[in-house]
Amino acid sequence: MRLPSLESDFWQLRSGEALHAESPDTFWIPPLEQRQTLRPGAGVKLVFEIKGLEDNGKVNVQRERMWVIVTAKHSDVYFGRLDNEPSIEPGDDVYLQRGAEVPFRAEHVVDIQAPPADYVAARLAEAPTRRWPSE
Repeated sequence: MRLPSLESDFWQLRSGEALHAESPDTFWIPPLEQRQTLRPGAGVKLVFEIKGLEDNGKVNVQRERMWVIVTAKHSDVYFGRLDNEPSIEPGDDVYLQRGAEVPFRAEHVVDIQAPPADYVAARLAEAPTRRWPSE
């Protein structure tokens, strides 16, 4: 399964493990066992890196932490639905929007939460706003 990249998708996920390794005293992540045993319905926080254009035409990459609701796991890749509205301009050609499918690995998880079951059921009853290509 292909993960997103700045080059082809204009966004990617930052490794929480790498961020923790850079600043172990100030950047906490959940234990590996918890990140490797996520179940559908769990809420996970991921760090997105999103490529954009400034008003002057200069390309920049911004980081944004957003919540994703886990929907499935295939081998070592999880799938989830974005549960935040990114701070980028929405549009028909913009993949990242609330409800979009997001593939990720345990290394990307920087926090885990258990949202209320009725909230998860309502969110997952909705069709994804964007589907990640199966290759």
